[in-house]
This record gives sequence, structure tokens and C-alpha cells, in this order.
Amino acid sequence: MTQVVLEDRGRIVGARLEKLAALRERGIEPYAYSYSPTHSTVEALALFTDGAQVGPTVSVAGRLVTRRAMGKTVFAPIADRSGRIQLYFRRDVLGDDAFELLDLADLGDWIGARGELFRTSAGEISIRVDEWQMLSKAVRPLPLGKEEIDSKTGERRVYSGFTDREARYRQRYADLAVHPEVRAVFVTRARIIQAIRRFLDERGFLEVETPVLQPLYGGASARPFVTHHNTLDMPLYLRIADELYLKRLIVGGLERVYEIGKDFRNEGMDRFHNPEFTMLEFYAAYMDYREVMGLTEEMLQHIVGSVLPGRAVRFGAETIRFDVPFARYTLYEALREIGGVDAASLSGEQLGARARQEGVPDTASMGRGS
Repeated sequence: MTQVVLEDRGRIVGARLEKLAALRERGIEPYAYSYSPTHSTVEALALFTDGAQVGPTVSVAGRLVTRRAMGKTVFAPIADRSGRIQLYFRRDVLGDDAFELLDLADLGDWIGARGELFRTSAGEISIRVDEWQMLSKAVRPLPLGKEEIDSKTGERRVYSGFTDREARYRQRYADLAVHPEVRAVFVTRARIIQAIRRFLDERGFLEVETPVLQPLYGGASARPFVTHHNTLDMPLYLRIADELYLKRLIVGGLERVYEIGKDFRNEGMDRFHNPEFTMLEFYAAYMDYREVMGLTEEMLQHIVGSVLPGRAVRFGAETIRFDVPFARYTLYEALREIGGVDAASLSGEQLGARARQEGVPDTASMGRGS
């Protein structure tokens, strides 16, 4: 089965290389030096006003995601970072040469197109292309699946395609290229970081950078990555936390500091835990832990309100609201009210037995706590 897949892929790559050569034989560079779109796909769609028959002329660029040929016309949606728009090619508009060049375009190619916005008989806002350009020829095929758009809800459904979870995480670029909902996660993450910075900056915190390579690691209990400094002939450690150097800045008189930086822990990994990760740490002089709790509540509410409509997040079947103040529990209160365990009345042995009952594998090295 694997051999068949490899042979099919080899034939596809071979056919695309032939198209690449054909473009160059016609004097067309298949990897354009530059292109200047006037609008993103979403911006172009927004220009079309309700009730209009035609809209302004725009130039867009994107990846060819589907293609449907119908005699002297071709319908071909393209996608960019913001969304997608349908391109409408007609032989009598483009001319024979430009129209026949479409035979050398494949799914996954990046193209630029210019034309007038209009609404098709099916009601879809499209661009009637009067000129187009190959921007980047895709030699290796992307795992694009068959997709359908629900005409009533607008929901996008993808069948087959790139579904192997392990491969998707190992080939993140392909995952991003194929799944717009994954690109949306990256955009949301960037907006979250922007909201964090805005919140802390407005409250007098100073963003700083502290050493990633450290002679002594600390601030958390974790195994570090070790490297060697050749000039100093000494071992150095990739930081496992930002804490210690940030606290030195407080001692130095900066009073309120924060860092959004990379940390590294040379330990186990899975789909939710990466040895290299990004962490926010902030510190403020004159604040006690209750004030920090209140600030954290406000920051979370600010982030959710900045990124999502309303102050709620859907997680599975649950809706999590971020209205302040949050419910607050001591550890004992949480164990009693949520876990149903009165930890204060149990001995260390009894707590260990209950932990094992709940699936905690190793309790021998754990103390009772205070």
C-alpha cells in the first residue's frame, strides 16, 4: 500500500515538474519576484455592497484550493491568510493564451489575479479575472481533501485530506496550508500576546529580556538542557524559568517588570507538553499575593474580552465565563468542596491511599504538606 502511494506521489511530482518546464519554455517565470495585491480576500469581499451587480476592480493573491472547469470558463477559489474568494476565468475575457495557461496551474499553486468583483448566478461574490499571474508553482502536492460549504450555515466540511494527527504536528506547515481553522489558532495566539502586553504596559509594567543561557538554572524544579560556552570553557544551561533574573530587576529598582519568553525543560513530551515553550512571568514591588490574584483575574478578563466576543470560552461542552471576581478557594477548601475530601482530618498515609485511588502513580516521595 505504501509503495503504491509513493508511486502515485512520484507521478504527480513528475507531472508538475513538466508543467514547471512548460511555463519556462513559454518565457514565464513560475516563481515571481514580487506581486502587489491591493486587498486581501476578506477585504475584497467587504468591498461588494448588497444589491450591487458589480463592484470595484481588485488584485488579490492566494493559494489555489479547488478548481472547476466548465468549457470556456473556470471557477477557482484561492485562499490567503484572511480567508478565500472565488476567481472566475473566461476565455473571451482573458484571451486564448492566458486562458490556456490555466492548464499548467495545479492545486496548491500561488497565483495573483486582477479583475472586477461581481456576484455569480449562484449568489457567490467572485472576481471576474481579466489578468492573472503564476506566483509560485507547487511541485509537491498538498494533502487537500474534498470540501463542502453548507449553503445555509456557511460551515466548511472537509473529507479525507490531511487527517493523521501525528503527521499534522510534525509537518505544521502542511497543516497550516490545508486547515484554515489551524491558521486561525495562530492568529488568536498573536492577539492574546498583544492583549497581554497592552494590559501590563498600561499598568506601568516594563517588558524586559533576561538571559536564556545561565550559569545556574533555577526558578522551578525541572531538568535543564546543557550546553557549553567555548570561550569561557564552562557549562551553561538553557533557562527553565524567568523568575530569578526578573526578581533581580525588582531589586535593581524597576519595581514592575514582565517577560514573555522561551523556556526549556529537558523532560518528557507529548502533544500538550513541549520541551521548548513560551511563558509569561510578571513581578511587582509592594504587591501581596491577593493583589496579584486580582490583577491576574483582570488580565484574563481583558484578554478574553479583547480576543473573543463576550467574556466566555467554549471548552468541549462547557462554557467558561471570565467575569470577575473569580471563585477563590484555599487548597483544603477546594479538596473538600470539589473533590469531596476533608484533607485536614486525614493522615499522610490516608492521603496517599486516596491519591493512589485517584490514579496518582507514585506517592512514596510525597509529603503531607501543611
